Amino acid sequence: IKQHPVWESWCESARYFPEGLVSHHYEGQQEADSSQTIRAMPGDDVVLPCHVDPPQDLSQFTVEWGRPDLKPRFVHVWHNQKEYLADQNKVFKGRTSLFNDKLKDGNFSLKLSDVRHSDNGRYRCYNPKEKTEYFIQLLVGSASSPGASLSGLDVSSSGVMLDCSAAGWYPEPEMFWLDGDGNIMSAGAAEKSTDPDGVYTVSSRVTVEKRNNNNFTCRVQQRDINQSRETHIHVPVFIIQQHFD
Repeated sequence: IKQHPVWESWCESARYFPEGLVSHHYEGQQEADSSQTIRAMPGDDVVLPCHVDPPQDLSQFTVEWGRPDLKPRFVHVWHNQKEYLADQNKVFKGRTSLFNDKLKDGNFSLKLSDVRHSDNGRYRCYNPKEKTEYFIQLLVGSASSPGASLSGLDVSSSGVMLDCSAAGWYPEPEMFWLDGDGNIMSAGAAEKSTDPDGVYTVSSRVTVEKRNNNNFTCRVQQRDINQSRETHIHVPVFIIQQHFD
């Protein structure tokens, strides 16, 4: 890892603080919440907020954004009054930028474009001289609508079986069934699997018994990214009556 002599010129009084709820508006941007976890979906542009307080001109100094779990750790570096990307981790190539016109105000927030699942992680804005740092968590989620179908008859329990599945979810979702009145139905534990990127496929089966009406909902949700999807299925009355009569 290269060391830069300009790092030694950091102002002794500089301290890092997140911008918190300060708003920046960009298409697809997700903003930080009070816990400093930024939530995004694949393809979004996000801003990881950080600035020095009291404000001072940072354009003459070095600004480093990194992800400690990666090698090399560098996400974006500003050095000698320009971007220094020689050591940038290649997974971020062409997707990072600072707000250069705001460096003079002590703002070194990082814009990360075209977010991917691999961008999930803990990001650090860092003062190399004072070793002062602030961490922001980026949570990249994904969601898709489930599909439901009538899969057959369950002779052992005198019921009609309904299947539901959904792919492309992250983080790990939960799946459940609702009857026509919106009540959660009793079903076995959902089956879950992941692909090499850690993205989830989830499926569930429920048995519709005579006490249920004939409208049902399969819902998938992930609270951490505030995403929910559902699909509805109608079981014709004649199928239920034919089976139970």
